[in-house]
Amino acid sequence: MSKDAYIHKLLPGSPGGPLLFVFHGTGADENQLLSLGRDLAPQATVISPRGDVSEHGAARFFRRTGEGVYDMDDLARATTKMAGFVKAHVEAAKPSVVLGLGYSNGANVLASVVFAAPLRFDAAVLMHPLIPFEPEVKGSLAGRHILLTAGKRDPICPPNLTTRLEAYLRADGADVTVEWHEGGHEVRPNEIEAARRFFADAIQGE
Repeated sequence: MSKDAYIHKLLPGSPGGPLLFVFHGTGADENQLLSLGRDLAPQATVISPRGDVSEHGAARFFRRTGEGVYDMDDLARATTKMAGFVKAHVEAAKPSVVLGLGYSNGANVLASVVFAAPLRFDAAVLMHPLIPFEPEVKGSLAGRHILLTAGKRDPICPPNLTTRLEAYLRADGADVTVEWHEGGHEVRPNEIEAARRFFADAIQGE
């Protein structure tokens, strides 16, 4: 898979240092999380792909037929394509550690890559993911570090599904941390700070 499989932006960091992939939410683009990625991991090279699916003009990483109803065939396509994109960049950069950060639809595609290729990411932050299906992990998540962030009143990603995802990840061996806030689907400061600490720990543990 090519490093140019997706339209993307890249912010160079320390050569051979951390590599951070950021994945935007529905309707955003490769600019949404780029500066956040730089802020959370200042020494990392940050790569931000743009979703290749258009939903009435809104960019996404895979198709859906309704809110929380995924086109599973297209999710499989997107997962394979994204895993290849990540692999190509990792092989070229030879980083010290590979990190992922996704919000909403971006968190969903990141989670799907983690399930399909557990060794692609050393640590991943899933902000407000919605996984309405039982994931099938290809291997073990032992040694993988995952931070879930969620809102207790999120109308798009119900808390019970976040809790279920946490259980799935733990059952497959992942080291899971969960950060909640009292609101909905928006990202709040405590999530940002939790992600900052999480990435700092992941980088120090290289």
